[in-house]
Amino acid sequence: MPSRVDGNLTGRTALVTGAGRGLGRAMATHLARAGARVALVARSHAEIEAVAAALQGDGATAVAIPADVTDADAVERAVEAAESALGPLDLLVNNAGDGAVPGPIWEADPERWWRVFEVNLLGAFLGTRAALRRMVPRGHGRIVNVSSRAGNVAVPFASAYSTSKGALTRFTEIAAAEARPHGVQLFALEPGTVRTAMTETLLESEAGRTWLPWYRQTFDAGQDASPDEAAALVVRLARGDADALSGRFISRADDLDALVAEAEAVVGGEKLVLRLNR
Repeated sequence: MPSRVDGNLTGRTALVTGAGRGLGRAMATHLARAGARVALVARSHAEIEAVAAALQGDGATAVAIPADVTDADAVERAVEAAESALGPLDLLVNNAGDGAVPGPIWEADPERWWRVFEVNLLGAFLGTRAALRRMVPRGHGRIVNVSSRAGNVAVPFASAYSTSKGALTRFTEIAAAEARPHGVQLFALEPGTVRTAMTETLLESEAGRTWLPWYRQTFDAGQDASPDEAAALVVRLARGDADALSGRFISRADDLDALVAEAEAVVGGEKLVLRLNR
């Protein structure tokens, strides 16, 4: 665990879902290092307790709040608990995700296929709804929805994941348009191809080897991304560096400063959003 750094998020409260490992843990860690008070949410109590203990040992303020992001009541209680323990919510990171089992659509299990939407899309909706119910009256706040480049292109044999992430990107744009007059900004974040427990399971599975061979090749070629890159970008979004790009799809590979400098052209030209190619 790197040493804590007092930064420009001091005094702010962040909630990160899927915070027990992988991307979520990295994001929570970077936010804490920047001075934020962090609420860690996931179904696995043991994992988020371990992350909270590590952050606390590093001098940060962190609490573990077990919750299923697909349960509306549980999400509402989690946000209430976070605000009770840490103060008004300034940032929500909807990171919890599900990759499902790849394969042809005609072989997919309907319940398993739909579960991906429940985690990737419904979970983000429930978190966003709970956060906006508090942020809108206060007139400020930021929400980061962890999407994927897979949502912008057709990925054969990954229909549930690809479609759910595309829907999440569109949802983010709509929510941003609704919340903008109330001082709340939202972003769809593309973290890159990151090695996590979810991707490890996929890489080692027979279905993954059969239907997504290119995925393993990405890692074998060293083209995967570090979770720290996406986490550092979340810190920048949290502190307001890219508020002019609210509603946009932001990638960890983007030159954020260049995008912000061209924000008027990006927004006016309807760039970094899902549009028909005509």
